[in-house]
Amino acid sequence: MSSVTLFLMGIAFSIVLALLAKRLKFLYALRRIPSPMSLPLIGNAIQLQCSQEEFFKRLLQWSREFGDIFLIWVGVQPFIFLYRVEDIQPLLSSSVHINKSAAYEFLRPWLGTGLVTSNGKKWYTRRKLITPSFHSGLLEQYLKNSIREADILVTKLRAEVNKNGFNIVPYAKLAALDVICVSAMGYHINAQSNCTNEYVLAVDKAARITQERFVNIWISLDVIFKRTTAGKEFKKALEIMDRFTEKVITGRKAEWRSKRDGNFNEFPKKRKALLDMLLEMSDDGKILSDEDIREEVNTFMFAGHDTVATSVSWILYALGRFPKYQNLILEEYDRIIGSNDITLEDLNKLDWLEACIKESWRLYPVTPLIARQISDPLRLRDTDIPSGSTILINSYILNRDPRHYTQPEMYYPERFLPDKPKPPPFAFIPFSAGSRNCIGAKFALIEVKVMILRILNAYNIHSLDSEDKLRLTAELVLANTGGLRLAITPRHSPA
Repeated sequence: MSSVTLFLMGIAFSIVLALLAKRLKFLYALRRIPSPMSLPLIGNAIQLQCSQEEFFKRLLQWSREFGDIFLIWVGVQPFIFLYRVEDIQPLLSSSVHINKSAAYEFLRPWLGTGLVTSNGKKWYTRRKLITPSFHSGLLEQYLKNSIREADILVTKLRAEVNKNGFNIVPYAKLAALDVICVSAMGYHINAQSNCTNEYVLAVDKAARITQERFVNIWISLDVIFKRTTAGKEFKKALEIMDRFTEKVITGRKAEWRSKRDGNFNEFPKKRKALLDMLLEMSDDGKILSDEDIREEVNTFMFAGHDTVATSVSWILYALGRFPKYQNLILEEYDRIIGSNDITLEDLNKLDWLEACIKESWRLYPVTPLIARQISDPLRLRDTDIPSGSTILINSYILNRDPRHYTQPEMYYPERFLPDKPKPPPFAFIPFSAGSRNCIGAKFALIEVKVMILRILNAYNIHSLDSEDKLRLTAELVLANTGGLRLAITPRHSPA
């Protein structure tokens, strides 16, 4: 054996030893974090080979079994779950640990590296560019858009009056899609009137399959995933969503160019809606490419409609279980607004409405899992988290901590009234927290308030399923298998 061969073998052996030592050090750092029994290489793959409903149940079961912190192994990658404010605050308030989980790679074929999925300098640059499109100066226009689409939603719901029940989620999704399209994209898609639900169904399918890939190592590799039934369904859903997004971009681009070439601007000396701003930046291709625009449009089309629709649906479900709060909201509405037009100032005075919304968010958080990739070692109380780990915050459990909420399983909006003590910082994070909080939080709250008010003014809401009958799933948003079933009757008799 030549000296060159021996030298190369020595280098290879040294590399293997170095990698092995690094892995052993990594495993040693995690030794004190409890975990369900796992197997070499595949980790907890067998326990995770289950439905999304069963997965959510197991997360709750493991939290009871292992305490404040536990981990599961997805292949050789540790996913560490937290749900105590003492651990969450240093993580979300950190200026270092702001990168999304590596598992978000599964969203890249859909959302690219837009604001939700990007990290590092690109995320910081995009956040800075996009922030002005959610400036308070635009909120008045967003309010008008929300009122118009909420009124259409009320009209569409007439088809369900006095029936045995229906799923509110599809209705809410079409309404929220219309609001985000006209507000952020400046383009009227009229999804409610045209029953444009192909895009919504494609989003639901893509979100479900993406969540499955987060925890299923058997389909985590693209080379395998693309050959599975789920992979083919995902590809078809992507094609539908891309066509829809392209329609929105093409339509708005034509309007924008027409206005530009006509030497006038739709928003002179004012802050622009998202897509108009992106088009202006991409006009010469130096700041944003067509692909950059598509990434952000896909991101905000998804995040801007799915989360709002989920919020509205869960709030109506909660109010449908406790009708007395419907009356309290409307009594306050009549006293403060009455027959006048809704204004932003008046919306902020509706304490019962906001309390009921926040209590619904507490019990049914829209995004039940918030993930961060740990790139530098992190110490949480007496636990050292090594770099390379993935942390997931379970806000469903966080929001039910009995130390901060008396009778935490009970729907009790009074706890969020202005004269009541506020929960500790980071104990209630409906829009996440820290530098990666939701950029559209104010817009979303306006939209949710308007939809709830318009629906309650028109209908009495009754929920058909008690909480013990819910079949929760932690997809990209908190969902219930089979949707959320309501029954509605007219609140006022026809004249």
